Amino acid sequence: MDVGSFRLIEGAGALSVRSWLGMVRVYQGMEHDLDADLRRWGLSSAQFDVLAIVGANEGLSQQDLARWRMNTKGNVTRLLDRMRHMGLISRRTDGKYKRLFLTKQGKRLLEEIEPHHLELIEECMSPLSHEEQTQLLGLLAKLEAERSNDMG
Repeated sequence: MDVGSFRLIEGAGALSVRSWLGMVRVYQGMEHDLDADLRRWGLSSAQFDVLAIVGANEGLSQQDLARWRMNTKGNVTRLLDRMRHMGLISRRTDGKYKRLFLTKQGKRLLEEIEPHHLELIEECMSPLSHEEQTQLLGLLAKLEAERSNDMG
């Protein structure tokens, strides 16, 4: 269904709702495509995100990872437990924090997948010109800043 033909919401908030639904649908579609691709390596997009985040921030705390991914600590713990059993992540206690590191296997897998994954993201974004992607980034930053102000 075209987001523009969504008729359940009309009136003053219709544009906002249609815009929001459009963002959700595009995100879900891209996430579905990326997930399908990552299954070749036995990963979900959440697991790949953790590999990429921890790979770029070795020693990151579980708490910071949960904040970064906007997940509960419980969800992150379950995700990390699965990844630890897969041999991709190790946890080391440092005072009151559990620090995260990629294992050798996790580093190898990230190095193998990352270039392909970035290429797929570029393909997903290719309908937009460089200028349009820059505009989109600015608009998303504006929404994120307002959201952050409302929360904090």
